[in-house]
Amino acid sequence: MERRTLAFSLPKFGTSVVMGIADFSLATLYILGYGLAPILGATILALGKITIAASQFFFGWISDQTYVSKWGRRKPYMLILSPLLGISTIFMLLPSLIIPLEDKNLVFIWLLVWYLLFNIGYGVTTPYGSWMAEQFSVDERPKASQWQNLFGMIGTGVMSLFSMLILTGFDEKIEADPTTIPFDFLISVFIFGIIVIALFYVSAFTMPTEPRHEIKTSMLDRLKLLLKNRNYLLVTLMVGLASIAWSIIGSLILLFMEEVLKFGGLLYIPIAAAYLIGILAFLYFWRKMITNIGKKKSLLYIFLLAIIALPFSLLGLLQIGTAFTFIYGLIFILAVAGALGGWYLLPAILYSDLAEDDEKRTGELKAGIYQGFPSIILNIFQAFGLMIMGLILELPNINLIIPATGLDISFGYVLWGPICAAVLIITYFYAKKFIIVDFEWENK
Repeated sequence: MERRTLAFSLPKFGTSVVMGIADFSLATLYILGYGLAPILGATILALGKITIAASQFFFGWISDQTYVSKWGRRKPYMLILSPLLGISTIFMLLPSLIIPLEDKNLVFIWLLVWYLLFNIGYGVTTPYGSWMAEQFSVDERPKASQWQNLFGMIGTGVMSLFSMLILTGFDEKIEADPTTIPFDFLISVFIFGIIVIALFYVSAFTMPTEPRHEIKTSMLDRLKLLLKNRNYLLVTLMVGLASIAWSIIGSLILLFMEEVLKFGGLLYIPIAAAYLIGILAFLYFWRKMITNIGKKKSLLYIFLLAIIALPFSLLGLLQIGTAFTFIYGLIFILAVAGALGGWYLLPAILYSDLAEDDEKRTGELKAGIYQGFPSIILNIFQAFGLMIMGLILELPNINLIIPATGLDISFGYVLWGPICAAVLIITYFYAKKFIIVDFEWENK
């Protein structure tokens, strides 16, 4: 791996760790640990989704407009926003360093302020992501995306270990005494906050400044031109539709292993490891597929793999022995990881190529707005997917429908697979008919 690819990929590690903690642990931390009312916690998390959509779009849009001779368009935003992201992570997760936790109004305000600042800081990912179109040629982007996602999945693995080894015990301690800050938790949070800042700075100082592309249109005109790009909008809608399913899959797959297949304790670790390693391995596989057969065929094969694999979640109803369950669970999670590995690889490549395709026609490379605008659509569809997940998990318990299974959990824990497959079937035919992601100029 060349130095430029490494420097570009590194920040993904830090953002994956802190966003993973925010997504998976923040509600538990504040509702169970610090006694915040669930409705207030849910309100703040919903506002966060809106904030992150707006910040990713805004900073991508505005970074197209600015060019500092020494630093280019993207580096200034990385140098300014990454400290906001790192510092807000620390204060968001450690309120007891500053405020009295018995004042629940103050706890609410604290979380609201720092979580919104955290999501504004997360807007740094759009100027950073815009670099793929500006720093890498079309044939280099699959490799760059592979390594970027590799560091992202390593970050997710670190976040998972942090959750299992440190957060679990911390939740129990703060329920007993909210003012308690275990040393391992304190040090971990500070390290994560510092790593986020450090990796963006390493990337900014070691990556070359992107070439200067003259942009003569105004910010508003660029938005109007983007909204007239029919193929771009069709691809963005396709990504949104698919994200309904992917958001459910990502949230439920490990819960499925725990609640349905009963992979707790030592059995949980190899299954979770297989999930992460499977995604990493398939990143490489799908990168080669994109090179050999193109982006659209690869995309359709990714959908087909998920469509075939996901309905097998229903086999979780067959509680017929540990050996069968382990083998079935391992195969199932590797198939799902295979599809997810391909999906994680593609969107960054697609939007970089669409930005370059637009440049071929207009003479302006508007990489920032091309990367930022989809975040609005994506967050709306992801929120919709999570709402569907909530409704699924409100279904009656399995023992009321099929008593012989012995499972006493919602039927949604096995039904999510066919539902997600149905969403992806629709997306498959939509993508096959409407979108263009392989361009004639790529072969020249």
